[in-house]
Amino acid sequence: MTTKSAAAASVATAYGYPRQGRGRELKKAIEGYWKGSVTAEVLLATAADLRRGNWQQLADSGVEEVPTGDFSLYDHVLDTTVAVGAIPPRHRDAVEADPLDGYFAMARGNQDVAPLEMTKWFDTNYHYLVPELGPDTVFTANPAKAVGELREALLLGHAARPVLVGPVTYLLLAKPAPGVAADFQPITLLDRLLPVYAELLAGLRAAGAAWVQLDEPALVQDRTPAELNAAARAYRELGALTDRPKLLVASYFDRLGDALPVLAKAPIEGLALDFTGPAAANLEDLAAAGGLPGKRLVAGVIDGRNIWINDLEKSLTTLATLLGLADTVDVAPSCSLLHVPIDATLERDIDPQIARWLAFAKQKATEAALLARGLREGTGAIAADLAANRADLASRAGSPITRDPAVRARIAAVTDADARRAQAYPQRAEAQRARLGLPLLPTTTIGSFPQTTELRVARADLTAGRIDGATYQERMEAEVREVIAYQEKAGLDVLVHGEPERNDMVQYFAEQLTGYLATRHGWVQSYGTRYVRPPVLAGDISRPRPMTVDWFRYAQGLTDRPVKGMLTGPVTMLAWSFVRDDQPLADTARQVALALRDEVVDLEAGGAAVVQVDEPALRETLPLRAAARPAYLDWATEAFRLATSGVRADTQIHTHMCYAEFGAIMTAIDDLDADVISLEATRSHMEVAGELAEAGYPREVGPGVWDIHSPRVPSTEEAVSLLRAGLAAIPAERLWANPDCGLKTRGWPETRASLESLVGAARLLREELAG
Repeated sequence: MTTKSAAAASVATAYGYPRQGRGRELKKAIEGYWKGSVTAEVLLATAADLRRGNWQQLADSGVEEVPTGDFSLYDHVLDTTVAVGAIPPRHRDAVEADPLDGYFAMARGNQDVAPLEMTKWFDTNYHYLVPELGPDTVFTANPAKAVGELREALLLGHAARPVLVGPVTYLLLAKPAPGVAADFQPITLLDRLLPVYAELLAGLRAAGAAWVQLDEPALVQDRTPAELNAAARAYRELGALTDRPKLLVASYFDRLGDALPVLAKAPIEGLALDFTGPAAANLEDLAAAGGLPGKRLVAGVIDGRNIWINDLEKSLTTLATLLGLADTVDVAPSCSLLHVPIDATLERDIDPQIARWLAFAKQKATEAALLARGLREGTGAIAADLAANRADLASRAGSPITRDPAVRARIAAVTDADARRAQAYPQRAEAQRARLGLPLLPTTTIGSFPQTTELRVARADLTAGRIDGATYQERMEAEVREVIAYQEKAGLDVLVHGEPERNDMVQYFAEQLTGYLATRHGWVQSYGTRYVRPPVLAGDISRPRPMTVDWFRYAQGLTDRPVKGMLTGPVTMLAWSFVRDDQPLADTARQVALALRDEVVDLEAGGAAVVQVDEPALRETLPLRAAARPAYLDWATEAFRLATSGVRADTQIHTHMCYAEFGAIMTAIDDLDADVISLEATRSHMEVAGELAEAGYPREVGPGVWDIHSPRVPSTEEAVSLLRAGLAAIPAERLWANPDCGLKTRGWPETRASLESLVGAARLLREELAG
């Protein structure tokens, strides 16, 4: 029997930890470096301090084996691109001249070179930089970061396990480089890449690594036989190496499915599997595959993507079953903890009853340590912790905070007709064109304008009580006046009020809805130095009063041009929050949709001819396995329509999406029945316009012509070129000109220059089309 030895050997570990620091020190140091106020030496010293702090926090929580290499100045996939030497040709000079500046040029671009494309990391709100590969790509090993961070941890006395993105996932995430045929498959470069991984592994072994973790989350998606064969070949060859550490191949976010027996049979020493949510099926699959005799299993039994406390007894039951399926069973969160905030004890303003239900990264590490101790020493050793955990779970299940009878009665009364516009799109389009009177290629922005230091200071002053509500209102109104006046002068056709009063596109609404709670220190990385504080969905959702109508009325009163009402859609409200795990997501989505429906109707009554309901997370939340997608898309698109279908035919409904692979959801985009959709298109070279045309999308489209996540100011010629590409797929009467996303993170000088290019491009093309 393996039970006794496995229990005796069980340790707690983790795949990764939040990078930013308790006070977002990394963000401040990086942005200071970009501005020239922080030196490279100070930036790198700050990063080293944060790494040391992360390892110590994990160790103090009882984690016996800490990860290294998961820390990043921008993105771990970009770090892998550097580690394997896959630098795009346009960035090579910058990287050779200064590796740090070249690294950030790949991430953000500069006035000379465009950045790498950015998209969502599987079904999370984290964004990664997409590798660009082609038949001529030459890989070269650069182990400096991985080896250096391992040595740091070992010198501090930690048992450390380096973490790298696995070769198969790296290639499956990559796209053909510019100029390479669109049908090029980066996975065909596997044989060229594996020797580089062999060199990285040898370097880590020489530096003292006993184990190396290779992350292969792409294998939890539906994979072709050829891709599974590639995975089998990769780990057969890496496993056969003699100069390497032990290999732990990690997957997360869903079940491994057909890839599980492939990896179980590979000559590697361990597997790390997710056993939460849909990945709970890994337990049955693992038993069916005959387990992992003679191998290490790292069991991800703690949800690494949400913030609710773990059911310790349920997890112990799962772990007890797993003990008979592997040589050793260790305990971990289900994925890297970069997807959750750092420490729940920092949240002093949350209701103490609710605070008992929360577990951030530090608490999840403690849960892993408790479970590992329970496996080693028996449940009696953690009896008091189990009793406290049972009490906290019962407190949440029985709390009146979680159930509002009025909300549930309204949901029960919803009919199919409530989620459909009364008129078909052709009738709506005619009425909207008559009402709005817009030119060809109408210009607009996505919603937000620069959130200046002055705006942030005003918000902080209000929170701290240094100014009163009336003073804050005056400052925000002054900003709205400036934004409206600027847009009129710039020549934009459909205006926005700029959202100066909004701290975040989800948090702003969450703070005005019942059932939500906000954190003060719950920062989570979205991309690079962009951190968000996802609110927590703790109970049933309703809207006590209008949330945006007064701001819309004020802005519309300043101009004769149409101003958009601006809302965040129900799916994005869920995706960018920490959602309830005690009821189906579809139920929560309908609750949010009904609250937003009330707001949309009130905006229309307040004079709004255009209302934009953003759903950038629709693609991001798509299940990783195709079998689960139809059910998700049914309730997700229904929720959007439920939010937007209460208006007249001549009220134009817009939606917005950004930084995602849209091809997989073209039918769903159509099912939203929005009158206008704006989408990210610049970094992906207007691919989405062709995808929409190929899918027969019949409504109006605004593919972005300005990448707002880069400091580059596009020229008028660049914008014209992108719009021409859009016109090749979308008729002029259905094409809009807009940026890729909101302008919150940009400064005013680049905003003015870029919008001048955008408006100028639209005017030039209008003249051509008229001639």
